[in-house]
Amino acid sequence: MAEIKEFVINDRRKFTAEGELRPEAQAAKAAQQDSPERRISPEPASSPEPASSPEWESSAKLTSSPEPGSRPESASTDAATPSQDDDESLIPTAPTAEQAEQAKRAYEATVDRLDTAIRATNPGMERPPEITLQRFVQSLYMQALMQLGGAAAPGQQPQVDLLGARQTIDMLGILYEKTKGNCTTAETKLLDAALFELRIEFLEVTQALSRSAARQPQNAGPPIGPATPGMGPRIVR
Repeated sequence: MAEIKEFVINDRRKFTAEGELRPEAQAAKAAQQDSPERRISPEPASSPEPASSPEWESSAKLTSSPEPGSRPESASTDAATPSQDDDESLIPTAPTAEQAEQAKRAYEATVDRLDTAIRATNPGMERPPEITLQRFVQSLYMQALMQLGGAAAPGQQPQVDLLGARQTIDMLGILYEKTKGNCTTAETKLLDAALFELRIEFLEVTQALSRSAARQPQNAGPPIGPATPGMGPRIVR
């Protein structure tokens, strides 16, 4: 029969069933706090940052991404918004004075040869008149009148291009402002008269269209397309 050896069971639990610290655990804790190694041990180092991983990077991106409807960061806004320097970069580089003069002389020589060839094939034809500021203003003036319905044949309803007329009148207005103080007395009077008459004509045409639209059935809109006798001016689109 084998010999049975004695063995001892040590209870290493630090707390009793009631949740209190056991006497042995209290003594061990006190001895550990009073030990020299404990007193001179350095302060614990700060916890290292988590290593970079795909999951960590993806969560960081999700956290930093703006919410729907929120304004973007200032840095991205500045990068997306075109600055004044970007607008200036779109302007083509101006030629030098020598290049501009060469282009002018070549252009004038080509125009002279073209006029000579035209007169040679059309005997008795005069040279086209030179373009001046007065002729340019008169050309824009006539163009605006036609856009306001002035080109209608007798007995036909005029067709009006309000947007085109507005742009032409505004072009004359810009020309007047940019050439102020650099025009002769006759040129200034011509610009004043052309702008005044075209603006009055524009007001009269828009009022006539408003009256014509008011006589139409509700939600019918202003008259558009081919003219109908007795219906006033029509809008061209």
